[in-house]
Amino acid sequence: MDRKEFIRSAAILAGTPIYSKLTENNVSTNSLKVGLIGAHGMGWANLQAILKVDGVRCIAICDVDENVLDKRRSELQQQGIEVKTYIDYLELLKNKDIDALIVATPDHWHCLQLTDALKAGKHVYIEKPIGNSIAECRSMVRAVEQAKCMVQVGQWQRSQKHFTDAVEFVHTGKLGKVRLVKAWSYLGWKTPISIKPDMQVPPGVHYDKWLGPAQSRHFNPNRFHFEFRWFWDYAGGLLTDWGVHLLDYALLGMKATQPLSVMAAGGKFANPQGGAETPDTMTAVYEFDGFNIQWEHAIGISGGPYGRDHGVAFIGNNGTLVLDRRGWEVIPEKDRMEAVPFQKASDNGLENHMANFVTAIRKKDRSLLHAPIQAGGHIAILSQMGNIAFRTGKKLHWETEDQKFLEADANKFITPTYHNGYKLPLS
Repeated sequence: MDRKEFIRSAAILAGTPIYSKLTENNVSTNSLKVGLIGAHGMGWANLQAILKVDGVRCIAICDVDENVLDKRRSELQQQGIEVKTYIDYLELLKNKDIDALIVATPDHWHCLQLTDALKAGKHVYIEKPIGNSIAECRSMVRAVEQAKCMVQVGQWQRSQKHFTDAVEFVHTGKLGKVRLVKAWSYLGWKTPISIKPDMQVPPGVHYDKWLGPAQSRHFNPNRFHFEFRWFWDYAGGLLTDWGVHLLDYALLGMKATQPLSVMAAGGKFANPQGGAETPDTMTAVYEFDGFNIQWEHAIGISGGPYGRDHGVAFIGNNGTLVLDRRGWEVIPEKDRMEAVPFQKASDNGLENHMANFVTAIRKKDRSLLHAPIQAGGHIAILSQMGNIAFRTGKKLHWETEDQKFLEADANKFITPTYHNGYKLPLS
């Protein structure tokens, strides 16, 4: 995909409601055999969701931690499901019986695993954010455009009705001119990590296969499983973890695509001597023509804006619409409009999202996908912009046509350095 096509696709995605009422009852329920790469955490939740779709069977799982692999195999056996197990995902890709894959590994693996899966002719459900850098996101979009397979990004809120209902209300104009959109994640249940010493690789963990293209380091529990999110080698902290979900809807509500500029500030304020690299507290401001979108996050605090630990708020002259995973409401500005009472979520977004993925596969129609690769790439790149502004300590200006920053020192963060003999695909 060239730059103009990327921009055109992003513009379409930013202005189009995504939720549809299409269900699996409308398509053939012929058997679909799936495999899972990355069986810890969200990967397991994804698998359980897709298994609820008629005709879907899991036949293989892969994980570099044999402890996780054994646990999941046993749990599947308890559900009456027998699977083949793999430590190396490339061996799993040789299994010709697999039709579709769920990829739920740490972010730094996504680009390679998606690209290899497409070469093997597999449909892919790829966890968000799709890549750990701007260049990886571009590479992944190009790879999908050149393939014939269906690829759904794990931004499952695009398949939940109340999210689209809220965006459609914003588009009515009843809020008046929206000058500011806030998106936030306050992770009160999570304590900032403390420094831990390096240690021997735990039994059953194939650490070289976990590192992949990341820089070689001694094993440290802070960098493994869930905690990988707080290290630049593997992820981008809360801005790329929760930000891709919530900023996605900020863009959809505003029909926005490319920002004019971005600036960010924050740090390890909760635990300055802690073991993480990414900031536990951060604010990023994206400048658009006539409005700003603001992101903020805090680890270890639950009391976010409007009394919600996460959400998106469209702040207009007449009122403010506040949206989160539980529902949405409109708070009037004085007497300028009527309030809209809380509209409670009524469906399961993740299960809907998986059903939508299967529908697109069975109908062989990419246009049915609620979160196509262009949508995942666009919002992952926007989130990366905020992190790059934080890491440079500068207000950065984005050149839409050239798809790079005006500030040369920021552009060094666009393309990652791959290690251990790995190469960035399609670079």
